[in-house]
Amino acid sequence: MIGRRSPSQQRSKDEAEKPFWISYADLMTALMVLFLVVMAVALLAVTRTVSERERREAEHKADIDHCMALAVEAAKRHDGVRVDLRRNVIDFGDRARFAFNSSTLSPEQEGVLRRFVPELLSLAESASCKRVLKRIVVEGYTDKTGNYLTNLNLSLMRSQRVLCAMFKTNGPSPLTDTQKKAVRDLFLVGGFAFNSSKDTPEESRRVEMRIEFLGINEKRVEPSQDTSGDFGTCAI
Repeated sequence: MIGRRSPSQQRSKDEAEKPFWISYADLMTALMVLFLVVMAVALLAVTRTVSERERREAEHKADIDHCMALAVEAAKRHDGVRVDLRRNVIDFGDRARFAFNSSTLSPEQEGVLRRFVPELLSLAESASCKRVLKRIVVEGYTDKTGNYLTNLNLSLMRSQRVLCAMFKTNGPSPLTDTQKKAVRDLFLVGGFAFNSSKDTPEESRRVEMRIEFLGINEKRVEPSQDTSGDFGTCAI
């Protein structure tokens, strides 16, 4: 009949179209598989990155904990010295307190500090501390008597006086030149006026040593290359 397709013509057209549709379906399947592969690789990379960061954080914390544990052990060998693990602070108690409006340490107090500081220098050379230790800050404090700037200056003088005791050439338990160089490279002074005052004025007039640690990605600042051994002197 004119205008009517024969069955053979219809089958020929269908068969001609089939390869195109099959290829399109295969292409979509391949693209979906490729997408899934890319997502899987990306997810794996993210997981590895997170795992690596978590591993580094855990190792960093373990080093800090071990370093502070060494500080606690060192403090136990010296009467009156204790470690505040919450603040990473070494508290000398009565062994490093000052008279009212004074920045003078007694010879006995200087001896206590000079006997303890080598413990810190030895601690700093341990494997765990070497990886994370940034510096040790000697912090001076005052009581609440007096104005802010006067007390700030007094607190700085107190912390400086501790460093001066480290570099004295006379008195009990003097440090070696090697130890003095390590103190110069590792220690820093700071003053805090009457911030963080204690329960009594006597307890507030003190110095503490705060152990600071590097951040996970923080780089240590290289110490001075001065090897002259001329440390200077402190004014009386």
